[in-house]
Amino acid sequence: MEKTPVNLDAYRELTGKVIGCAMQVHRVLGTGFQEVIYQRALAIELEQCGVVAQRELEMPIYYRQKEIGSRRVDFLVEETVLVELKALSALNEAHHAQIINYLEAYRLPIGLLINFGASSLEFKRFVKTRPIY
Repeated sequence: MEKTPVNLDAYRELTGKVIGCAMQVHRVLGTGFQEVIYQRALAIELEQCGVVAQRELEMPIYYRQKEIGSRRVDFLVEETVLVELKALSALNEAHHAQIINYLEAYRLPIGLLINFGASSLEFKRFVKTRPIY
């Protein structure tokens, strides 16, 4: 099957808004809280900015086009962007692999990994490079 690359420009504005909201939460709360506190604050901030997001959404997981289970995602923004939150002192390759795997399993085109635990907000965009089936 032919690869259909994801157009990052189409998502840049939306992911930029989410990152901006996360920066505001980090500015106000700083570090040291549990992930759920940042999640609740980000939900408020996203709503204030008019970004449609579902929090703690139960999503099906697929393997070879078959649903094999489900898991809750931190946020699904405008039904296309997966947002995974962390509150850790540092991110590592395992966290990057986790979100890449989530994009594959959930059949989503783009994801954001946001870490509130560092002294400065850490974030990274991930784009699905394989076709979405």
